[in-house]
Amino acid sequence: MYKVIEPVVAGGLGEKTQMDNSFFPPVVKSLHYEFDGWLGDDILESFPCYIVTNALRSGIESENLTGVIFDNVTIYKSETFLELYPDKDLPIFFWLKITGEENKDDFFITKKNGLAISERAYLLLEKYDIQGADIEDL
Repeated sequence: MYKVIEPVVAGGLGEKTQMDNSFFPPVVKSLHYEFDGWLGDDILESFPCYIVTNALRSGIESENLTGVIFDNVTIYKSETFLELYPDKDLPIFFWLKITGEENKDDFFITKKNGLAISERAYLLLEKYDIQGADIEDL
């Protein structure tokens, strides 16, 4: 049994993101995520990419969940973020690259470009802050 999760969008792809738009979805080679705000969720999105806190990365790795690899992401705070949250620190984030196969791995991208997660992955994510995410059965 799988669910589709739509994480919060707390910003967008920054100007230093390198991607090839000749494909759909675009192929991102280097990710720069620019925060406009952040209410604490451990998984965030900006199409076509997902980022997770270091804490959630550790949880995913300790549970040996499949269908993901991690990479570095460059994080910036936008002017809006700095105005709204001048003293707010951000945790360390990692790029959550989805590599899984449909109905085989714990994470995979659906035909409609949604993020699907297994029951095992959902049970882990529930232990973290995912309050802003929309989650439905696949």
